[in-house]
Amino acid sequence: MKVMSLNYLLRCFMLVALSASWSPVSAIDYSGNNEWENPTMFERGKEKPHAWFKTSYVKSLNGMWRFRYDDDIKQAPTDFYLSHYDDSKWAKIPVPSNWELQGFGTPIFINFKYNWTPNPPYIDIPNPVGTYRTSFTVPNNWKDREVMLHFGSITGYARVYVNGKEVGMTKCSKTPAEFDITPYLMSGNNNLAVQVYRYHDGSYMEDQDFWRITGIEREVYLQAYQKSCVWDYAIEATPTKQYRNGNFKADVVLRKFGKASTNGSLLLQLLDANGKVVYQENKKVEGQGEYLKLSFAKTIKQVKLWSAEKPNLYKCQLIYGKDTVKANVGFREVKIENSRLLVNGKIVYIKGVNRHETNDSLGHVPTKDIMMHDLKLLKSLNINAVRCSHYPNDPLWYDLCDEYGIYLVDEANIETHGMGSVPYFSDTIPHPAYRPEWVAAHEDRIHRMYYRDRSHPSIIGWSLGNECGNGKVFHDQYKWLKENDKTRYVQFEQAWEDWNTDVVALMYPSFGRMKDYAKSGKTRPFIMCEYAHSQGNSTGDFHDLWDVIKQAPNLQGGFIWDFQDQGFKRTIHENTDHRTYYMYNGGMGSNVWPDDENSGTDGIIASDGTPKPAAWEVKKVYQDVNFKLLDWKTGKLMVKNEYAFTSLADFNFAWTLHREGKQIGKGTFIANTAAGDSTVVRLRLPQMDNEAEYTLEVYALMRQATPLQEAGSEVAKEQFVRTTQQVETYAVPTSGELKWKDDGKNITFENDSVSGAIDRRSGKLWSLSYKGKNVLVGRSSLEPYFWRAPNDNDFGNRMPERSGVWRSVQTNTWVKKCTVGKMTEEGLPIDFVLCLGDIDQEYQLDYLIRKDGSVKVSAEMNTTGRKLPEMPRFGMRFSLTKDFENVCYYGRGPIENYSDRKTGQFIGLYDTTVSDMYYPYARPQQNGNHTDVRWAKLTDANQGICVKIQSGDGMDFSALHFMDEDFDPGNNRKMRHTKDLYERKDIYVIIGNVMRGLGGDDSWGAFPHEEYRHYAGKYKFSYVLSLEGK
Repeated sequence: MKVMSLNYLLRCFMLVALSASWSPVSAIDYSGNNEWENPTMFERGKEKPHAWFKTSYVKSLNGMWRFRYDDDIKQAPTDFYLSHYDDSKWAKIPVPSNWELQGFGTPIFINFKYNWTPNPPYIDIPNPVGTYRTSFTVPNNWKDREVMLHFGSITGYARVYVNGKEVGMTKCSKTPAEFDITPYLMSGNNNLAVQVYRYHDGSYMEDQDFWRITGIEREVYLQAYQKSCVWDYAIEATPTKQYRNGNFKADVVLRKFGKASTNGSLLLQLLDANGKVVYQENKKVEGQGEYLKLSFAKTIKQVKLWSAEKPNLYKCQLIYGKDTVKANVGFREVKIENSRLLVNGKIVYIKGVNRHETNDSLGHVPTKDIMMHDLKLLKSLNINAVRCSHYPNDPLWYDLCDEYGIYLVDEANIETHGMGSVPYFSDTIPHPAYRPEWVAAHEDRIHRMYYRDRSHPSIIGWSLGNECGNGKVFHDQYKWLKENDKTRYVQFEQAWEDWNTDVVALMYPSFGRMKDYAKSGKTRPFIMCEYAHSQGNSTGDFHDLWDVIKQAPNLQGGFIWDFQDQGFKRTIHENTDHRTYYMYNGGMGSNVWPDDENSGTDGIIASDGTPKPAAWEVKKVYQDVNFKLLDWKTGKLMVKNEYAFTSLADFNFAWTLHREGKQIGKGTFIANTAAGDSTVVRLRLPQMDNEAEYTLEVYALMRQATPLQEAGSEVAKEQFVRTTQQVETYAVPTSGELKWKDDGKNITFENDSVSGAIDRRSGKLWSLSYKGKNVLVGRSSLEPYFWRAPNDNDFGNRMPERSGVWRSVQTNTWVKKCTVGKMTEEGLPIDFVLCLGDIDQEYQLDYLIRKDGSVKVSAEMNTTGRKLPEMPRFGMRFSLTKDFENVCYYGRGPIENYSDRKTGQFIGLYDTTVSDMYYPYARPQQNGNHTDVRWAKLTDANQGICVKIQSGDGMDFSALHFMDEDFDPGNNRKMRHTKDLYERKDIYVIIGNVMRGLGGDDSWGAFPHEEYRHYAGKYKFSYVLSLEGK
């Protein structure tokens, strides 16, 4: 019997308790409340949810509107809706937009707290108000039509008026608010007024981890419907058991306005990708009542199935009267069987991300350009799935994902995290998820998502919400979705392993819990709704997670948190300083509000839409073609096709062979392997000797261009390294006449070109010159270094506090013993025994001054048996003058990498600059490292002097225009941005062979995995430092 942790048992108890908290409670009567503080009044005058589509009778109202901002309801105008109201002195604002990004009010970023006292449904802080006005005319050819006013999304409590009359009210953002304004229209100019309160009872349900910004944030338009029109449709297209034919079903709802007659016929056409009609049927329209449903069904022969890999689409056209409604159709099957999520009968791993609708300038306003940019990135990074976190996205997103192939989990706009998230709270009495007067509002949000989006093939699963409790309403709505949709699974992370979720969709389970589930024999797929928290410099351990996932019978991937940093672009305007930086959280005037430091900088994509270093590790781990070298001599290579539906005939394959970083061979090969299969190919490799290191790289490349990927773009790669037992460089005798002197304070040495000095009192090499030019800065010296500037994950697990003694331990050091040996063929040995005073620890530092002026440096420390905190690094550092800007190294690159995030970066020969080795994380932190570096050179191009560092065993290496201290705010995170850093003129080099991993399982307590942490033990690092010149 396994011994369960107390924490795990407590969580299980809480889950049972929260699920059992369904005992009836008396509903509270809010009828006397302000409408914006009444959860039972969540809409008025809105059309019921239905499928989203546009006909040719659409008029956009996007553009510049008149706008007035008030800090509180008390100051806002009350007669703004009157037609004769004078708004000429009001400001103008673009619609759609978020008003805080237009200079009105304050953007606020909060993870899960409310910036008012949690007491649903009340708001006890000043409530900003935005009032909009515009005018429009109705096209002449719309006279006999019903005109709907459509808002894609309004964040806030909004009342809508046309020509001085209220047409309705809405509180639910992220799904359409649609109003029939036909009775209110006039010929000529029509006045439209909207007043939006920033906070309302619905704000309790929109407590997502993102910027709290407000306004009319999606498109606004008029759409004119025939008096008898197509109003709604539900399309179901599933393959037959043999996956050859397809069953097509469509329920079409016609709507009659007023006394219009329902006559004529409805023509349904199903067209393939070439526009060929594969099915059509004309049905006579007969019946009474406002709504009439017509049903169509047909088995389509030899259908092309839809999947994210092969997004084969058909088009459905509904032609009724003068209107044509079009919809995407994809034949695909989604089911759970034998502990696995299957698409079209095949196991599909969810290689996903969470994605907010965010832009560094537009905020939450979506555009097609943004969506296409994101889709290209998703495809290029081998990401096949997106969780629409945490709300239904703009409708165009679903059309594009249908077209280009992305699996979606559509999520209801429900998060009440600030009131408690299962299982981390116990008081269900005030929690909206457990209150009867909030049930209808919950249902409305789920139903509006479902009815709008249910016909999209890209949606493979529904999500009931995020971090919002698990009251009876969520159990009921799980059953409702299962009854209404047999073609998708339903997930709910708040259920944990309760019955109201089809998959176990935990967020951030520990590595141990993942492995336990893999061995548990449980039959629900384990698909993490959030994992690999990518805040700042993160996403370490990622390949370890997937090693376990791929070997388990019931683990099937998950959705990284998250896709893109949510920083807002800002520019400094101070004298000559015009740098751009990306603001997060409280730095835009909202520092008076609760915040979560730099929460929101959690993406693998930066705020400007470019990949962060972690993105390339994700691409490598997520790739669906993998390679295994079976034999170096014969060149036998196994190629494994892990796609579910794609043949490797779609790709070209290439290889390169390098000797010590220099290419000596290349070629191509063919691997026409079927999905799910492996094949062995033979590469004709050049002959290799036993004197050098060789690396073999293999690549899978796009054979043909697609709308999102260019021909020749890389989709998969692997590197294999062949090492030999080599004689260490510093073991080979060197030539030259070396002179040295010991004056009791310094030990100096020189030959024809190189000179240097070691301080006897500190043991530090403080001078190293080539032909009289000292490359070290001032009296900067080569010193032991044990610290690594913390990243965000380190603050979460308190590394700066736990390991803080290592931060400056090198500053309180003294020499216990210095021994100068005799000159040998190898050189002059100088050995120091130092004491690191702050921890009372001996540290052995040995120099071998070689005859050519190069210096072999060996550092050794044995802390076995000592109760010392985890050591972040075992290495050394020194600084060079600014002239050594050019860098060449042989190691992993070209992107920065770390011990637990390096599989996506290959060992090679790279040329770069010190400036380019820096990566500007939104909050400054550890960056710029490269692992497995065999040697590195920094060159002064003007004088032709080169500083070379060489380590036979490989080392960590960084060279930046910043000191490590510049990235270290102390024991606690500070509100710092890239604008707070200024490049120093000098160059700061850090090397070592041990460094703590980045971590990334989460950012609030999880440590890097054990193999990337360093405790008491024996540590040794050696390298050769040399100068070369013209």
